[in-house]
Amino acid sequence: QVQLVESGGGLVQAGGSLRLSCAASGRTFSNYAMGWFRQAPGKEREFVAAISGGGGTTNYADSVKGRFAISRDNAKNTQYLQMNSLKPEDTAVYYCAANKALLSRLWNAYDYWGQGTQVTVSS
Repeated sequence: QVQLVESGGGLVQAGGSLRLSCAASGRTFSNYAMGWFRQAPGKEREFVAAISGGGGTTNYADSVKGRFAISRDNAKNTQYLQMNSLKPEDTAVYYCAANKALLSRLWNAYDYWGQGTQVTVSS
């Protein structure tokens, strides 16, 4: 079992930045690929970014490529999502997820989920 707790969400103006954190506990963190997903009101959950267990491979949704950066610190059992140049369309609840298999863009490939953190970008 893996427990995930997100933090760092909030309200920011368009063009601003936020850094989300996801603290993991329960199992060997480096054994898990990690991902970030988001869900806006009335929309389906969508892939944002993912990172392999060792941190050497990353993948991004086209909508955030060049603006967001995913990273992880396995010594701290924490992954991060640095979000720059935020846009109002980035407004959503952001979820951290852990996948005991390979890095994936598919939400149903992930085994464990955090409770989510709200990110609101004002125009």
